Amino acid sequence: MNAKTYKKLIAKQLNHDFKSAIEIVEVPISKPAYNELLIQNKFAGVNGGFDTLVCRGDVPYVNLIPPFDLGVEAVGKVVAVGENVKDFQIDDAVITTARGGGYREYQLVDANLAVKVREATPEVLTLIPTGVSALVALEQVGEMKSNEVVLVTAAAGGTGHIAVQLAKLAGNHVIGTCSSEAKADLLRELGCDRIINYRTENLNQVLKQEYPNGINLIFECVGKAIFDTCVENLAVRGRLVVVGFISEYANNIEQITQPRIYHQLFWKAASVRAFLMPHYKEYMAEVRDRLLNLFYTDKLKVAVDPTQFQGIESIPEAVEYLLSGQNCGKVVVRF
Repeated sequence: MNAKTYKKLIAKQLNHDFKSAIEIVEVPISKPAYNELLIQNKFAGVNGGFDTLVCRGDVPYVNLIPPFDLGVEAVGKVVAVGENVKDFQIDDAVITTARGGGYREYQLVDANLAVKVREATPEVLTLIPTGVSALVALEQVGEMKSNEVVLVTAAAGGTGHIAVQLAKLAGNHVIGTCSSEAKADLLRELGCDRIINYRTENLNQVLKQEYPNGINLIFECVGKAIFDTCVENLAVRGRLVVVGFISEYANNIEQITQPRIYHQLFWKAASVRAFLMPHYKEYMAEVRDRLLNLFYTDKLKVAVDPTQFQGIESIPEAVEYLLSGQNCGKVVVRF
């Protein structure tokens, strides 16, 4: 390790426009304290929704005053260890999910917050925390069973393509929505039972005609009209899990006037639930280990978007790309 300084991305101000909120700064590399690791990040996961919302100041559980560091998901290698660190060595591959630890070339982190993995690859980065979120949302919030009809929206995205496979592994009939033929091809590879390209087919019409009894479990991360259609097509005792609302991340929140949602839920005893990983931390370790085992035994495929984003300077473009809905799989930045 010869570098004395490194680059990182910070939010210099709160702004609805991500590019206007951020700045690249260069800071000195510090030595790890007694229980810390110094990690050279190799890949950072792009979470365009969280990135955008946190720069607006719209994440209620995060109270941040600019300037503050950005990025959460990172995988890299250990380049220095504190004197009290016993379980890590130099060159170990590790994943971290510390807020502010992602969009930077190096990070200092408490050794207890790092997870050792076999190799620093974008595939394992996709599993943690994205895959972890998918499994916890399906099992703990959605109460996923077997032999049900499960619908995953934005099914070819970083979280969605993992959710599709987990629902299939649990023995369910899985419907996936997407917006292009390339995404449909990915979903076919993953074993999706019914693929609905909502640009060429009417989602509401397909669901009503082909699934007249409704959908038992919906993993929903798009929002707006897609959300409305999903609620309308819930089965008796159906569960809809709100995992996000990407259609509104880059825009002002849409104001609507329509009958209250209980008019649709009550007569079916259906429910709409929301998932946010920080409220389910107790499940992370067990689910993480289970997912890594599925991946290492070739029971779970991980799709990384092929578009190359290289270096700190490429992060704004990567965020914009993700929010545009063009990606197939997880969007990552390489360092």
